[in-house]
Amino acid sequence: MGTVTNVLLCSFVVVIAQAEVTLKADRPFLWVQPGQTAVLECCYTNKGKLESFKWIRYFREGNHTIGPANVNLTDLVTQDVDSKTSCGVLNFLTVQPEHSGMYQCWLKDSKCFTHGTYLHVYKPLEKIIDLSEGTKNKILMAEGVLLLFCVLLPSAILLYQSKRHNNLEMKKVKMQEENIYEGLNLDDCCTTYDQIERSQTQGQYQDVCNVMEEEEEIQLEKP
Repeated sequence: MGTVTNVLLCSFVVVIAQAEVTLKADRPFLWVQPGQTAVLECCYTNKGKLESFKWIRYFREGNHTIGPANVNLTDLVTQDVDSKTSCGVLNFLTVQPEHSGMYQCWLKDSKCFTHGTYLHVYKPLEKIIDLSEGTKNKILMAEGVLLLFCVLLPSAILLYQSKRHNNLEMKKVKMQEENIYEGLNLDDCCTTYDQIERSQTQGQYQDVCNVMEEEEEIQLEKP
């Protein structure tokens, strides 16, 4: 019975302590390159009181997540307290890839964790070809000229072919007209026309003569 009572009292004290502490929003994540500096903060308010704390972290090792593990403080990784803002500070003088992980503060008096910040140490991509800005601009200009040339050249070829085709069609029509006129002989046309006129004239004269002869024959037959 006494053990149960002690557990309940301890739980009640923890709840009251947590109610007195208000956790401020931490920075969600921080990306840095190896060799750079990094500063992590865990801030809280506890009616102006400073709490003792320690930094812990979670990190991945292979396919497993390890933590919570205490942060090893060294000359390159130091811990500090900002009394004005009630923040715990973790300083990395030279960040290394193995420093990646989720960092939180464990408030000993309130017995709670802060929200935490994920520190990601990444290696930048190495440039295969290191080009200056001037060279990049020249390459872009050359690409633009080539693109314009690729667009204009086919259009110019199509226009040239279309114009050439039209000229050939016009020459073909003109040659056909010339061949039609060359096939006609003007002398033959004139001769044929003269023959037609003569035949018509002679036919009229012959008709008149025939009529007169028929009248004479009729008169001679009368008594």
